[in-house]
Amino acid sequence: MVTQLIQVVLLLANTCCTLLIALLLIRFFMQLFRAPFDSQIGSFVLNLTNWLVLPLRRIIPAIRGFDSASLLAAYLLQVLLLALVISLTTVFNVFNPGTMLQIAISALLALLRLITYLFIILLFAQAILSWFNPNPRTPLNRLIAPMTDPVLRPLRKIIPPISNIDLTPLVAILLAQIILIFL
Repeated sequence: MVTQLIQVVLLLANTCCTLLIALLLIRFFMQLFRAPFDSQIGSFVLNLTNWLVLPLRRIIPAIRGFDSASLLAAYLLQVLLLALVISLTTVFNVFNPGTMLQIAISALLALLRLITYLFIILLFAQAILSWFNPNPRTPLNRLIAPMTDPVLRPLRKIIPPISNIDLTPLVAILLAQIILIFL
């Protein structure tokens, strides 16, 4: 019974934390790449993350235009999630300096993996939009294009469209998959 209860707690914590971390990272990238927050998705991201980011901004200022509060909140939440997982599933003491260092490094790698997965999702959305609705003024395209264009623009110089179909998002997804192998 205790094992099942621990599994339920871990499932709920992992789901909630990963969703919030993903929203914090999306907020970070939307601000970094100047994607508009005036869309329905932008409003959704702001409404679900303001309670955590706005108080942190009083303590942690933006650094060179980077929304450091959102990024730090995502990292700290990942650290807390890993500490919870380790404390509930292993006999290791999370307050041991070696374990704390392992949690800090693992949280950074998990955050990098999640960033890569989010980018892959954005690239899939960009590919579908470019194939079926290439109008750059659609709300979803206005949101996704600023975040994917810095990677796709150099690839478009190398790989031209074939029959008006842009294959660069697929190449970028392949490159992101290769990065995931190393993370």
